[in-house]
Amino acid sequence: MNHANLPKKVKIVEVGPRDGLQNESTPISAGDKVSLIEQLADAGVTYIESGSFVSPKWVPQMATSTDVFNQLKRKENVTYAALTPNMKGFEAAIAVNADEVAIFGAASEAFSKKNINCSIDESLERFKPVVDAAQKAGIKVRGYVSCVLGCPYDGFIEPEQVAIVAEKLFKLGCYEISLGDTIGVGNAASVQKMLQAVSARVPTDKLAVHFHDTYGQALTNIYTALQSGVMVVDSAIAGLGGCPYAMGASGNVATEDVVYLLNGLEIESGIDLDKLLKAGWFISDKLNKKPVSKVSNAYRAKLS
Repeated sequence: MNHANLPKKVKIVEVGPRDGLQNESTPISAGDKVSLIEQLADAGVTYIESGSFVSPKWVPQMATSTDVFNQLKRKENVTYAALTPNMKGFEAAIAVNADEVAIFGAASEAFSKKNINCSIDESLERFKPVVDAAQKAGIKVRGYVSCVLGCPYDGFIEPEQVAIVAEKLFKLGCYEISLGDTIGVGNAASVQKMLQAVSARVPTDKLAVHFHDTYGQALTNIYTALQSGVMVVDSAIAGLGGCPYAMGASGNVATEDVVYLLNGLEIESGIDLDKLLKAGWFISDKLNKKPVSKVSNAYRAKLS
């Protein structure tokens, strides 16, 4: 099998402590979140989305983000990032020394209206002051685009529409654009078409992929993205975070499953799978549920 067109190295962006946990209904204490983040860093994860500064009314699970950042024992080579949808959130992130911030747009008008109550263009306007303030402070900004392969309200999303939004975020000043299949409907063919369209407007080395495993296609989609030249993959430990738009559906692709795939392809991630598995078991036990990761459950069964 020819793996010549695959990258030698892939960066994993761990979104479990933020995107994952915020969709879990069992409240997790700041101390347990800190422990999870420290275990992930110890396993070799170099980028951890550690919290978000949004209204606790909307996202109660993230109300402890200030405590989490303040209590973390940080490792030098690890980026501890925060989601900051507005200036108030950005100021809160700065106050706790977040290393990086992230903003999010959608490729679907209906999703943007339902999710953040404004059009795509209005949402990007709102982010301008955040990006300007971040650049003045010397802080990098990552951009997310949601619903890149489909939307719960609009259905199919045209690849060109995704490309336009990604380019706008890139031009706004985001150093990296994470393309999110929010409802997990993508497949190898639609991923390839979408990435072709986006990379015509944004350089491939500035792109990341963020797949949900709702239909069981996340690993196939990641493999397709790697073949297309993408070298950054978002994932969540233990597959945390159900999909809020599909009852009972799994959420983010599990970091354990992604690392297992990369190891098999001899692609370097710098992550120790054994330590990663333990971090996943730790948080799953706190949530009182089994990891969604197949790799994790297979290893645990072997151990018992």
